[in-house]
Amino acid sequence: MYALKNKVQLIGNLGNAPEIKNTDNGKKVARFSMATNESYKKENGERVTETQWHNLVAWGKVAELAEQFLNKGSEIAIEGKLTHRDYTDKDGIKRYITEVVVNEILLLDKKVQS
Repeated sequence: MYALKNKVQLIGNLGNAPEIKNTDNGKKVARFSMATNESYKKENGERVTETQWHNLVAWGKVAELAEQFLNKGSEIAIEGKLTHRDYTDKDGIKRYITEVVVNEILLLDKKVQS
């Protein structure tokens, strides 16, 4: 049960190609965003789709896989944990960010037939 305390699973599409950087100690980090959609019908029968955007970060081997295989629009499933952090921007304003630290990626794109 311990593993379920902070676990996030999402299926969606990438909003952009991963932004890849190498840290000073040589570890690779990938940052990217994912959109998830939820649809429902209103009482009048109108179909509504709501989109939520999620900030994702991957480290090490997972970042390498993201760099190699993920592109804007890719459909993926991810598993990770939710994290919160803050930073001070260039204007001295404290900002807060919530992101998912990804530990698994599953590619869901259909293979292109040639």
